[in-house]
Amino acid sequence: MSDESRPTPAQTPVAAVIPAAGRGVRLGPGAPKALRALNGTPMLIHAVRALAASRHVSLVVVVAPPDGAAEVKSLLDAHALPERTDFQVVPGGQSRQESVRIGLDALPPHYRIVLVHDAARPLVPVDTVDAVIEAVRDGAPAVVPALPLADTVKEVAPAAVAGDPEPVVATPERARLRAVQTPQGFDRATLVRAHESVTENVTDDASMVEQLGLPVVAVPGHEEAFKVTRPLDLILAEAVLARRRLTDGF
Repeated sequence: MSDESRPTPAQTPVAAVIPAAGRGVRLGPGAPKALRALNGTPMLIHAVRALAASRHVSLVVVVAPPDGAAEVKSLLDAHALPERTDFQVVPGGQSRQESVRIGLDALPPHYRIVLVHDAARPLVPVDTVDAVIEAVRDGAPAVVPALPLADTVKEVAPAAVAGDPEPVVATPERARLRAVQTPQGFDRATLVRAHESVTENVTDDASMVEQLGLPVVAVPGHEEAFKVTRPLDLILAEAVLARRRLTDGF
């Protein structure tokens, strides 16, 4: 591609991959976590809409449970989604890492910036999505939205017997700690290389890039981008949606 035809950073196409193949055991029995209803609409649809709300995101790839791609495709077809954004559903793998890799493989080659977003974070504001994209476009190979911690954190050693008190061994400096959210943003080539070469100690996609020895930067996250994991989180998410309806007409 010549310099004249190469996209400027502000024009670089952005795609998002949403791994949604998990079962969500901690939310109890029933549908997979991403398909649980939130204000009458599956969490996955909220998450897809949240990313598609960014004018920079032109493709969203949803990685469905291995045997549930048709169901997820029907779900997307049944809900109103932004017309300017393309949507694709692919069957996922047995792990989140495998599902993200499958989502990456499904992207057309011209997408050079990729977001990876948890379907269980259905309420991430568009400003957070845009901040991540801007940081990647400014040259960061990997970007995470993150929040300072409100609580003091203790490092503990395993208890001798399960359920016994755990001995505290250290108190990390809270000012240097952050709680990481999604979407995480990446230079596509960097993320592909990470998935090709990193297989151990994977906590999130950014940790894979860290293991390549490349920099990862944090931008401000948002308190509404919390992960819906337990039944109480569903109640909190419903409250956020109720507030948005009152204040924003959401």
